[in-house]
Amino acid sequence: MIPKPMENKDHEEQETALNLDENSVEGATPPTDEVAEENTLSQEEKLTLEVVELKEKYLRLYSDFENFRKRTAKERIDLIKTASEEVLKDLIPVVDDFERAFKAAEKETDPQKIQEGNQLIFQKLVKILDSRGLKPMEELIGQPFNPDTQEAITQIPSPSPELKGAVIDVVEKGYFLGEKVVRFAKVVTGA
Repeated sequence: MIPKPMENKDHEEQETALNLDENSVEGATPPTDEVAEENTLSQEEKLTLEVVELKEKYLRLYSDFENFRKRTAKERIDLIKTASEEVLKDLIPVVDDFERAFKAAEKETDPQKIQEGNQLIFQKLVKILDSRGLKPMEELIGQPFNPDTQEAITQIPSPSPELKGAVIDVVEKGYFLGEKVVRFAKVVTGA
């Protein structure tokens, strides 16, 4: 038996149903050029907005850095200007003591008492400087010359062979502030 041909109407419905099933499986209709162009524009717009946002962030960061740099430079200048304030406050009483000593020396006839008063003021000054970290260099006479802490101002013939290249005399004391040399000792060395 030969199958009966289906009616055209039923056949068309089946084909339409089949086409709908294929489209739903594959997805929606493929994007046209207009839809792709809209996606591209929106992608370009997204990138443009991102660039603008990054530029604003960069400008804010740069501005913050410039403000920080200016503020720290100003603070550093202020610190340098006022760094010696504490030391100067400590030295004012020493100046007062010297003024009193000068007045007392005008009336005093005993040189021993004047010398004792000057010695007390000197010790007070040394104590203040010591409390601030200023230390004199140790005894240098007889020690080998050290160019890192000493400055040789002249050479003389050494009185003994063991003093050759060593410090024979100290013209000016050297000082350390902590571990740093703030004044080199001026010395005479043996040749």
